[in-house]
Amino acid sequence: MQVVYERCCGLDVHKKVVVACLLVLMANGQRRKEIRTFGTMTQDLLALLDWLKEAGCTHVAFESTGVYWKPIFNLLEGQMSVLLVNAQHIKAVPGRKTDVKDAEWIADLLQHGLLRPSFIPPAPQRELRELTRYRSSLVADRARVINRLQKVLEDTNLKLASVVTDVTGVSARAILRAYLNGETNPWALANLARGSLRGKQVQLAQAMVGTIKDHHRFLLLQQMTLIETLEQQIAQFDQEIADRIGHDDGELEVNQLPSPEPQQIPSSSIPAVSVSSEQEKAAPSFTLTRQNLEGYAKALERLDGIPGVNRRIAEVILAEIGINMDQFPSDAHLASWAGMCPGSNVSAGKRLGGKTTKGSPWLRAALVEAAHGAAHSKGTYLGEQYRRLARRIGKKKAIIAVAHSILVIIYHILKEEKTYQELGSAYFEERERDAVKRRALRNLERLGYEVTIQEKGAVA
Repeated sequence: MQVVYERCCGLDVHKKVVVACLLVLMANGQRRKEIRTFGTMTQDLLALLDWLKEAGCTHVAFESTGVYWKPIFNLLEGQMSVLLVNAQHIKAVPGRKTDVKDAEWIADLLQHGLLRPSFIPPAPQRELRELTRYRSSLVADRARVINRLQKVLEDTNLKLASVVTDVTGVSARAILRAYLNGETNPWALANLARGSLRGKQVQLAQAMVGTIKDHHRFLLLQQMTLIETLEQQIAQFDQEIADRIGHDDGELEVNQLPSPEPQQIPSSSIPAVSVSSEQEKAAPSFTLTRQNLEGYAKALERLDGIPGVNRRIAEVILAEIGINMDQFPSDAHLASWAGMCPGSNVSAGKRLGGKTTKGSPWLRAALVEAAHGAAHSKGTYLGEQYRRLARRIGKKKAIIAVAHSILVIIYHILKEEKTYQELGSAYFEERERDAVKRRALRNLERLGYEVTIQEKGAVA
């Protein structure tokens, strides 16, 4: 096979060690191989970078093993071409597997140009992605705690959830707080209702008669406190994300934690590491400017017009795919990368299955949530698409199909910098006007009617 890269390196990354295999094509056509093992501390990774630079290495490849690849990628990014590859794509022939052989196999594939790199977004987008993903985790944690709170309420026979829609609403919280503080009069508790719930005071008074015990009070108090804490954290993340992508100019202020008090550490426990001036310049910068995220605010405004897509969902989607669609040649490539299109499993001319492929779970969850919102919308193209498909293939598959359509719409909005144009719920009928007419005629004829069709407004 033809050698594509004359000087390249394959890395087998682990939690504590990194095995590197450097391949260099000599002038006589022979390949020189050098294998070294490094630790994963910062000074060890800097030593790895120095070794690769001295050897004139131009390309480095390693597998996406958990989160252990991130420190290496952060240090090598910008110094040479770094390829993060899917471990499933480069699985070697089983047998005689060692870390050294894994590094050699990766280096060999890289040198002959047989590796396909994964999409790694730029640093500002990666930082935004970490924020949105952690916020999604907090939202999920809050939902789990609310479910536990409802479970405890059922155990005490307090049927508050049967009367109010949201047990964490203003009225429900006020009632629960007063109950936990010792107020047991059902009518006094029902009088704390606000808004439309004041019309349900009789039901509220009946719902707040239960058999609560001391351990129930303790559980409910802790759960309500945890819910409020999670809501405060979610609000802080909302503000941080909004500060980062809410504007297009100016410099972004990055809050830094206060430096801890210096501790006396024996000098013998610290290995001697010499960092060159080039390494200091190459150290990753954590200063984020708003110019790095230019265009995100405008993209949020465009995506907000899609049914089912609110600001939080749009922030998650943009953090996952970015606003530059050049890395995806078409909307089909984006859907395949996101795992939102049917897989291919055909044998002997028969289609054996079409389950969606694996993709980003964060992106998939956001798209499915948006699809659920669009499915309940009235007078929209996406809502009508869901209802048409749900009758034929079922609700779950219809939701995935609508999520796929939303992703395709987002691709073209970002690619062409256009706003969403609503086609309306009558789009499918207008597109299939003749088919709809024939179908209606057949249904009426089956019922025994003889029908004559005449255009509206035509002369009889």
